[in-house]
Amino acid sequence: MKYTGRALCYGDNVDTDVIIPARYLNTSDRTELAKHCMEDLDKSFVSKVQSGDILVAGQNFGCGSSREHAPIAIQASGIALVIAKSFARIFYRNAINIGLAIVECPAAADAVQEGDEIEADLDCGMIRNLTTGTAYSIEPFPEFIQTIISHGGLMQAVQDGAI
Repeated sequence: MKYTGRALCYGDNVDTDVIIPARYLNTSDRTELAKHCMEDLDKSFVSKVQSGDILVAGQNFGCGSSREHAPIAIQASGIALVIAKSFARIFYRNAINIGLAIVECPAAADAVQEGDEIEADLDCGMIRNLTTGTAYSIEPFPEFIQTIISHGGLMQAVQDGAI
C-alpha cells in the first residue's frame, strides 16, 4: 500500500467533535459529511483538501466520542492517509474498520510541514518527505489490516471473502 500526497497539518488532541461536528450526525451520507469535515477547526479545510492528500497530526488524534462519522468524513473528503503521533484507540479501530489508512509516526508528525509532499509505503514501513528528503521508519501494517484497507473496510473484506 503506497500513498503519495500533500500534507495538511494539525496539532494535538483533534477530537471527533471538530472532525465532524455533532450537528451533522443526523446523516450518514459520505458526501454530506465530507462537506463539513474539520469545519469547526479549519474553515478552509474543505476548499483546500484534494483527493490523495495526507493529514498529519499530533498526539491523541480522534479523541472524544466513538462516532464512526469522523473517519468517514475524513476519508470522504479525499484524505488517503492519516499520520499522527498517536491516535485515540476507538478512532484507530473505526478508521481501520471503514478502510481509512492511519499510521503512528511521531518523528514524521513533528517534522512534516503544511504542503510538504509525502510518500508512504505501509507494506515496507517507510514514510518519505519528498520535499525535504527525510525518511522515517514505521511498523508495516499487518497483512490482515492491509487486507481490510485494500478492500475498503472490514465489512467489504468480509463480503469479498478476503477474511
